Amino acid sequence: MAETESPKVIKLVPEYLLKKRKAYQAIKATQAKLALLEKRKVSKGKPLKFKRLEDFLKDSHKKHRDECRLRRIEFRPTKALPPTTNRLAFVVRIREIKGVSAKVMKVIQMLRLRKIFSGTFVKIGKTSTAMLKVIEPYVAWGFPNLKSVRELILKRGQAKIGRRRIPLTDNAFIEQHMGQHGIICLEDLIHEIYSVGKGFRSANNFLQPFKLSVARHAARDKAGLLKDLGSPGFRGADINSIIRQLN
Repeated sequence: MAETESPKVIKLVPEYLLKKRKAYQAIKATQAKLALLEKRKVSKGKPLKFKRLEDFLKDSHKKHRDECRLRRIEFRPTKALPPTTNRLAFVVRIREIKGVSAKVMKVIQMLRLRKIFSGTFVKIGKTSTAMLKVIEPYVAWGFPNLKSVRELILKRGQAKIGRRRIPLTDNAFIEQHMGQHGIICLEDLIHEIYSVGKGFRSANNFLQPFKLSVARHAARDKAGLLKDLGSPGFRGADINSIIRQLN
């Protein structure tokens, strides 16, 4: 005969432990709700920042300097545009913009260079050249080669869908959003940007500004880093060396 299995004994939790556990869960839920409400209150209003008198004077001096520089640009004769072979420029912000004039800030926002060491592609033209003159003391720009364009898009290329930044690692995703412009893969996107084709504006808007990074050893010495990057303004083909440093 088969041995009879002994019935399993289910251990019951004492009632006082159940009540204690329930009370603890209620307290944790209340704490989480209060923390969420507090977080929403903080996010609604920006905290006040104390600003020294020296900072006001420094910002005022920078703003006055920008306004004088922009007035001089208006009276200077316009320089000839670069040769048609160089139709693509890469602009990277290498200086802080605290206290700059409203016109400089507006151009910075139009070019989507809100953060330092952020970069974007620009189609060379009369309007874009004038915009680059306005922000010349705060950016470095020049003509990137195909290798630089490819490395930037492959390593740091991202698109923004809603509030999410999505890396460009899937050709199906690129085809879904850029297929109407004849861009169905990453290589098509690189070619469209470098050749400044008919769909350049849509392709450039599809790409988010590149968040370039600084090496850890260089970030500790800001003066040394800025010396390595060189002076702001037009850098020609030397922009490729800056891309190598920051990419």
